[in-house]
Amino acid sequence: MKNPKLIGVTGGIGAGKSTVCKIFSTLGVPVYDADSRAKSLLHTDMELKHKIIEAFGEESYNEDGMPNRAYLAGQVFSDEGKTKRINSLVHPAVGRDFKNWVDQNNDHKYLIKEAALLFEAGSYKSLDYVIHVSVPKNERLNRVLIRDPERSKEQVLDIMDRQWGEGKKKKLADLVVYNDNKNSILQPVINLHDQLTLGKEI
Repeated sequence: MKNPKLIGVTGGIGAGKSTVCKIFSTLGVPVYDADSRAKSLLHTDMELKHKIIEAFGEESYNEDGMPNRAYLAGQVFSDEGKTKRINSLVHPAVGRDFKNWVDQNNDHKYLIKEAALLFEAGSYKSLDYVIHVSVPKNERLNRVLIRDPERSKEQVLDIMDRQWGEGKKKKLADLVVYNDNKNSILQPVINLHDQLTLGKEI
């Protein structure tokens, strides 16, 4: 069994993690979207589903068995204790799912794991390298308000406040990619791909 390098891509909300990962995907690199997988696991992972109901009540799921996202969002919004509680249930499930995914894609030189809370959840420790996508807070805020008009400024700022600051993430990252209006991310990602494909260190 091969052991591909595991590369994390993270960054605050609105930083452009998905854009960076789309470039990797276009280059033929498998990308594991932890946030999307977490949403899927809420209704496909029976162990997780049972624990969510146990922690937050039967209202956590609709009659069709799908997660009641509005209810769960209302439970954890502005409640740090409940946020930590749901994360403590979801993150291990994502970890198991990611391990299975890696086993299924081990014929590549390296694999990408995209996750907003890579550092906060501690899952970066199981990866070989972490790329942090950096953008000033005000620019990220404006991007999200344009991208997600259903979200209020207060809601976006609340999400930002729950995520670690840029300085803390930069210290832990192996590489910082700037995705602001002054820098293009295309060439840095292509250069990184070339390095990793050749088995070079970041």
